[in-house]
Amino acid sequence: MLTGYEHVNVNRDLYIQVNDVHQLYVADCGNPKGVPVVFLHGGPGGHTGKACLQFFNPEKYRVILFDQRGCGKSHPFLSTEKNTPFDSVHDMEVIRQYFGFSSWVVFGGSYGSSLALTYAIIHPERVKHLVLRGIFLGRKVDVDWLYRGGAGYFYPEQYESFRSFVSEYEDPVVGYHEALIGDDEERRDEAYKRWAKWEDSLLTLFPKFPDPTTLSDEERSISLMENHYFYHKMFFESDNYLLEQADRYADIPMDIVQGRYDVICPPFGAHALAKACPKARLHLIEASCHSPYEPAMKDQLIRIMDNLGN
Repeated sequence: MLTGYEHVNVNRDLYIQVNDVHQLYVADCGNPKGVPVVFLHGGPGGHTGKACLQFFNPEKYRVILFDQRGCGKSHPFLSTEKNTPFDSVHDMEVIRQYFGFSSWVVFGGSYGSSLALTYAIIHPERVKHLVLRGIFLGRKVDVDWLYRGGAGYFYPEQYESFRSFVSEYEDPVVGYHEALIGDDEERRDEAYKRWAKWEDSLLTLFPKFPDPTTLSDEERSISLMENHYFYHKMFFESDNYLLEQADRYADIPMDIVQGRYDVICPPFGAHALAKACPKARLHLIEASCHSPYEPAMKDQLIRIMDNLGN
């Protein structure tokens, strides 16, 4: 198993103003003359950090990390104003043009795979290669799997804690939305905790269940942004938007890496994407769940990037 690359230093980090509201944190890493690659974090509501760099040989790649609107080190924190996948596509173009890249490798997992495909639909000419992990297509079936039963069959105790908080609502996404935008601070904090702890419980093949009493900034942003996007049906014009537009990106070189036992983004999403893109390479990782840092998953992602770098 490959253990990953170490990037000793970030070349520079900076803030880029992308509109009248949002200022994004951006980190420029690796070889300034290397192949450009943009890393798209998940969530929505996640963030970037040094761990995100281990898939990329620092001698071969110039890696651009950025925290999406409202999360991580970007400002304003927890802002859902003008915050959609299409806004993030706009931001990627602002960042690409800032650095002067004509095109780049787009690397994204979980919601990052949704954003990568959205970007490829709108700007296919700017994508050298798509490297996607833990495919999330943003359809009703994908959201319902996670919040309305599917994943709950595997972790019933944790799901009961998540679901009981909004038991009076038929759709828990709606119930949590009311709590997260409400004025009751105590209930809002409890909603942050329960939403985030539910997903945290599902990340790895052998999960370490999180402390239900703590609440981090990342858990706040994950909970708020995921709920914001899912409540608004990803802001897509149709339920199957990403696959309906597959002809826009089907000819882009693509590697799809999927954990066989991923209960957050089950393999049926990766299978559907691979069927829509016959030229794509689908890598099913038997001993993995959702996290990119599980050994077999990380090993495969590093091997793919090493091959691209050659």
